[in-house]
Amino acid sequence: MSCTGCSSTDGSKPNGCKSNGGCSSGGCNRMNAYDWLQNLPMTDFDTTCKVIEVSFSQGTRKDFFRNPSLQPYEKGDLVAVEGVSGFDVGEVSLTGEIVRLQMKKRSVKEDNPEIKKVLRRASSRDMDTLKQNKAREPEAVIRSRAIAKQLNLDMKISQVEMQADGRKATFFYIADGRVDFRELIKVYASEFRLKVEMRQIGARQEAGKVGGIGSCGRELCCSTWLTDFKSVNTAAARYQNLSINQSKLSGQCGRLKCCLNYELDTYLDALQHFPDNCDNLQVAKGNAYLIKKDIFKNLMWYSLPDSNKQYPLTIERVRKIKSLNHQGVIPEELEPVEVVTNKTVEKEPEFVELVGQISLRSLERSDKKRKQKQQKGQNPQQKPQQGQGGQQQRRHPKNRQRQNNNRNPQRPDNSGGQKN
Repeated sequence: MSCTGCSSTDGSKPNGCKSNGGCSSGGCNRMNAYDWLQNLPMTDFDTTCKVIEVSFSQGTRKDFFRNPSLQPYEKGDLVAVEGVSGFDVGEVSLTGEIVRLQMKKRSVKEDNPEIKKVLRRASSRDMDTLKQNKAREPEAVIRSRAIAKQLNLDMKISQVEMQADGRKATFFYIADGRVDFRELIKVYASEFRLKVEMRQIGARQEAGKVGGIGSCGRELCCSTWLTDFKSVNTAAARYQNLSINQSKLSGQCGRLKCCLNYELDTYLDALQHFPDNCDNLQVAKGNAYLIKKDIFKNLMWYSLPDSNKQYPLTIERVRKIKSLNHQGVIPEELEPVEVVTNKTVEKEPEFVELVGQISLRSLERSDKKRKQKQQKGQNPQQKPQQGQGGQQQRRHPKNRQRQNNNRNPQRPDNSGGQKN
């Protein structure tokens, strides 16, 4: 995926930026951040941030690395960094002062001695080694799942991430509870001949790693910009008057959609102006029950037991009826208001008779030709029957004579007179 500003003509590599798909607009790469401090000049060597942010596996994982020599790395450059008993290759995602803000957001101190260093720019040999080890990942996923199933472990291997030098592999798995994978690590180490690290993730993190398109038509939030996942429950849907339908409220991860929390604060602020304890109102026709609250029109919808119709009431009318009920007075009617919509009603197109306007000469001609062929096919079938009859009459002249005698029974016979 690439944005319109950096699209290429041949489709191989974007032309607008040097990061090969991660432009500064933040719309090309997964988990991309816009560096709005990139034009800030470096004033002092000592006060300049000596840490850069490096992303791995197309932005699914990011980490901070120390750049003590302040090499002029740009966003999108491939660098070799320190790994576990070796090195790893990643892509520079952020440099400069914006990294300090990101470290503060993640509660990472700049003087932390555990921060690893950047070794060098990635060479062609490093890239070849990276491609070879990345090609092993799909096969490792299949084999690791089979081994976990043989050991009867209640877990699912979601993804396997190989280090660039092939000395370490991180197995991301999903499990409902704690899993004793001590024996599993030994089998994995002997099978793949590398150092094994097990990391448990949730269903939302798995969806962010896999990626996809949501019901809104855009990329999943967890795979583009959402980094922290907050708990979502059905109460958020009830406050927004959404139907409790699990198939519609659940995302691709099988959990409730994270976007249910986006507008929840707006609804909670608007619902503060509505009266409380107004779920039931007493009127002369019976008890009116609250159906929903419309925060956009400041209306409360009620229904009566004798009909399925819903009646919209203003907030002032609901408070007045509630105060009357406290005084023991039961009003005659609810006095609903008329809901007027400002939407323009589209006119349906009128029915147009198009039969007389469409020329059917081609169909008529084909139909006429078909009938003519049928007639020509029927006439030759009748002629052979007449011919066959004539042949039979020629072969049997006595029969012909008998037919003539039957047709003219009173015709005189002159043959006898001639003999005399």
